[in-house]
Amino acid sequence: MKSNNERVYKMSFASVYPHYVTKVEKKGRTVAELHEVIHWLTGYNEKGLQQHIDAKTNFEDFFAQAQLHENATKITGVICGYRIEEIEDEVMRQVRYLDKLVDELAKGKAMEKILRK
Repeated sequence: MKSNNERVYKMSFASVYPHYVTKVEKKGRTVAELHEVIHWLTGYNEKGLQQHIDAKTNFEDFFAQAQLHENATKITGVICGYRIEEIEDEVMRQVRYLDKLVDELAKGKAMEKILRK
């Protein structure tokens, strides 16, 4: 499991970001909604997010520099076969938080529910 985590850590956020965009747009959601979800989770504003995309920041650094939302721990469930709340590795759990939010957005869930309001 450790080697898989390391691989994910070193992946650039910019390399995965277009897949998030494709996934939500295919389901009729917008890039603006995707950004709202990312901003909520990470605390990054539009400029900060773009800087990470341009710099090709890896996931480890992307989350190390983020100010995770206090309600992020309310993101639970299964993603990629793993129960999020049981993932011990902090960075991996944060990556899965983002995956889960993007999934919920693509599935048409209401923004208030996605943002754990």
